[in-house]
Amino acid sequence: MQYEAPETTKAAVGLLAKAKGSAYVLAGGSDLLVRMKGGFVEPDLVVDIKRIKPMREIKKSATGFVIGAAVSCAEMNENKALVKAWPGVVEAAGLIGSKQVQSRCTVAGNLCNSSPAADSVPALVAAGAKAVIQGPKGKRMLPVEQVPVSPGRNALKKGELIESIVLPARKPRSGDAYLRFIPRTEMDIAVVSAGVNLTIDAKGVVTAARVSLGAVAPTVLLVTAAAKAIIGTKLDEAALEKLGQAASAACSPIDDKRGTVEFRTKVAAVLAKRAAKIAYSRAGGK
Repeated sequence: MQYEAPETTKAAVGLLAKAKGSAYVLAGGSDLLVRMKGGFVEPDLVVDIKRIKPMREIKKSATGFVIGAAVSCAEMNENKALVKAWPGVVEAAGLIGSKQVQSRCTVAGNLCNSSPAADSVPALVAAGAKAVIQGPKGKRMLPVEQVPVSPGRNALKKGELIESIVLPARKPRSGDAYLRFIPRTEMDIAVVSAGVNLTIDAKGVVTAARVSLGAVAPTVLLVTAAAKAIIGTKLDEAALEKLGQAASAACSPIDDKRGTVEFRTKVAAVLAKRAAKIAYSRAGGK
């Protein structure tokens, strides 16, 4: 196995593009190293991106936040401006693994891993985040919901890697939230999860919304019908009921030892409604 730790994105892309055999990017390593030790993967090349300075930074600008692909979830939780603007995104990132894992794991790695039960992805999808992808043919941007294509598979082509995750600038009177159901109190995989991001006007009417669901389909879902159910309302009980119905209707889960199809479908509605209420409150709604 060949290990490389380049100091520029260009060098990392070059290594990945020229790689013969299987090549993997090492950001936090909380998933890759476990898979290697378990014998599930045997990389011919590992490209460590933690020495690439821009990938270790969180930058705030008038257009939003740029979170480098090697920024740990713990570092996201320590960034006060990010926590204030996108509490739901940061809370979701803070649910990945233990305290020790938090200092290593990244949301970019969580996204590339392409698990339908990934905690950070529904929150990023609800936020309207985009992945900045660098490759041999240059840079491209992809909405986060388009990166996973199936469980364990993503849309990155040979030689490409995610350079950063971009969160849009937070509009006034906006809020987001992420909730999940797990059998244990912590350090477990989501059986069902939901992310909601919304904006209200001065009268408390929802003017824009995005609703996402995790662990209820092969990939994380952006449920436009659920968002439409609450736009133009003050999030009253009737609107919440329509939101829940749309969330359940979007589900196509599996039966497994952690949850049945019926259970996941029902809980998706419950979590979507609860997350919407939290997001509405954070936006200043009453």
